[in-house]
Amino acid sequence: MNVKRDGWGSRIGLVLAMAGNAVGFGNFLRFPIQAISNGGGAFIIPYLICFLLLGIPLLFVEWTIGRYGGKYGHHAAPFIMEKMGKKALWRYIGVFGLFSNLVIASYYCYIESWTLSYVYHSIVGTFQNLSQQEIASFFNEYHDNSSSFSSIPYENLVFFVICLIINVIIISKGLKGGIEKVAIWGIPLLIFLGIVLAIKGVTIREGDYGAVANGIEGLNFLWTPQYTSLLDPKVWFAAAGQIFFTLSVGLGCIQAYASYVRQNEDIALNSLATGFLNEFVEIVLGGTILISISVGFFGLDAVKSMVQEGGGFGIAFQSLPFLFQKWGPLVGALMGISFFGLLFIAGVTSSIAMCTPIVSFLQDNFDVKKRKAAITCGVSVLLCGLPTIFFFKEGVFDEYDYWAGTASLFFFAMMETILFSWVVPIRKNWKEFTRGADIRVPIIFKYILLYITPVLLIIIFLTAFFKPANDDWSTISWKGWEVDKSSILGKIQGKDATANFEWFADTLYA
Repeated sequence: MNVKRDGWGSRIGLVLAMAGNAVGFGNFLRFPIQAISNGGGAFIIPYLICFLLLGIPLLFVEWTIGRYGGKYGHHAAPFIMEKMGKKALWRYIGVFGLFSNLVIASYYCYIESWTLSYVYHSIVGTFQNLSQQEIASFFNEYHDNSSSFSSIPYENLVFFVICLIINVIIISKGLKGGIEKVAIWGIPLLIFLGIVLAIKGVTIREGDYGAVANGIEGLNFLWTPQYTSLLDPKVWFAAAGQIFFTLSVGLGCIQAYASYVRQNEDIALNSLATGFLNEFVEIVLGGTILISISVGFFGLDAVKSMVQEGGGFGIAFQSLPFLFQKWGPLVGALMGISFFGLLFIAGVTSSIAMCTPIVSFLQDNFDVKKRKAAITCGVSVLLCGLPTIFFFKEGVFDEYDYWAGTASLFFFAMMETILFSWVVPIRKNWKEFTRGADIRVPIIFKYILLYITPVLLIIIFLTAFFKPANDDWSTISWKGWEVDKSSILGKIQGKDATANFEWFADTLYA
């Protein structure tokens, strides 16, 4: 086994890199949509409770496991978990921490390429004088030629390859020379652009530039609590799911980054700083930008309907470019460049984190040099990502996201927490976690990790496995119930026989 060959240059660089791993499309596209579709303020209370009972404990778990593995020269989940669990079984469970990253990176970098493409089109003025329908058609047509290998979507491929090259270059320069530098410059720039866009959104006034409402009305909806939602299981599960996506837990990225910290590094304070910085970006900036601008120009009821139809992608890529033009050609172009540039930065800081466990695994176990490992990872992501480009409309993107970005993620987070809290004595891991800490972590979190977080994760995984049809929890019965087609069991049983699924069946198994 090789000794540790890389490391972080500074504490601020480590925290910003970890924050960059967490801050991604989920902060700016998924969180606002989850909030709108789950009642605005009705969503915030369960979300914050889940952050305390799931998010923070999972950060503690993954930082601790990562630093523990780094002590023995392991920088990827399979061998870190085997070392901690003392059995080969944990190595195979740790493979989920590689599988998820490769598959998610393949479609995540594709979304990344959309944002880069939209930056380009904002610069050259493609969206000027286009109607909302024309801009929506532009986004749809961007994927329409992705129907077969005989029809080559050149623009999609070019921007996808550019994004992969950028990722490979950054990763090949190592932690200090590549990832840390990008984080130190990128995260402050992202926050600055986010603040500019948020201010622009909340200062929208009804009647100005065709606005139908004040932008602040969107924030009122987001921050007005509805206590009846506390009794709705659907809202709680949506909040718990958002915590996974926003903090990038259950992937193996945090373990990989944490495996390179010094052994007496304060991972307690660092993990908390990372978590709260991510929450600031998500709630204060991510929630404000999309909601205030869209509500200002469309009205709250219209935005709710749009969320049901197209989600975050629909509003961000089909509607916002049109809304930006209402501020005039120059300001509209600047807003487009700022928003999609912000998304691109968020995407890059996350995708390089996803690639790090793969690169570290190749270095540790095959003695591959950093540059060669980065190129190998980039080529693997390219090959895995091509089906999402050529067969986007046929559902490859959605299947990738479901199995790697949901099912695998929940399973891995559940198992690593069971390992941390139950398989290995909690007192041993708590001692490892608090070693070198500059702060005194409340002892209550030790018991949350022992009794609450693992149980909640088991419930979440079982819920994803046996979710009732139409997400209607009133149908749950000891006599059994019909599972939803989007549940894991429903997928396995083939209940998700949509047009996309049928297309694959007819094409591949005819």
